[in-house]
Amino acid sequence: MLKAPEFWVAVAFVIFMALIWKKASAAIGSMLDARAEKIRAELDEAQRLREDAQATLASYQKRQADALKESEAIVAHAREEAARIRAQSTADLEAALKRREAQAMDRIAQAEAQAIAEVRNLTVDIAIAASRQLLSQGIQPAQADKLIEASIADLPRHLH
Repeated sequence: MLKAPEFWVAVAFVIFMALIWKKASAAIGSMLDARAEKIRAELDEAQRLREDAQATLASYQKRQADALKESEAIVAHAREEAARIRAQSTADLEAALKRREAQAMDRIAQAEAQAIAEVRNLTVDIAIAASRQLLSQGIQPAQADKLIEASIADLPRHLH
């Protein structure tokens, strides 16, 4: 058996395979280690990117919530301001209406006073004219009473 060439070929083949396996396994191992390291780096980068994305998302969600709160505050302030302006406008309108009503009442009172003064003046003028007529004609008292009553009856015609 030691003299058989097949035996020595088999032994040489086994030794050759052991040497190649030792060298190849080191190379394959280093290739696999490099590949594993590359995959680990990619996973770490993916994890970092995911965390960054989550942080960015949280930041945008916070900004959105802040913007929503701010817009609600602006709307609430605008409603309060509108209510205040409405109340102020109502108060101003009521005050203006009261002033106009007071002015109208003053004008009416002035017109009434003026009309009364005109009536008095006209009455006095008519009475003076009737008195002159009576005095100038020397009319009897009964006739004077008729003239006075006639003058009073004509008074509405002279007023209008």
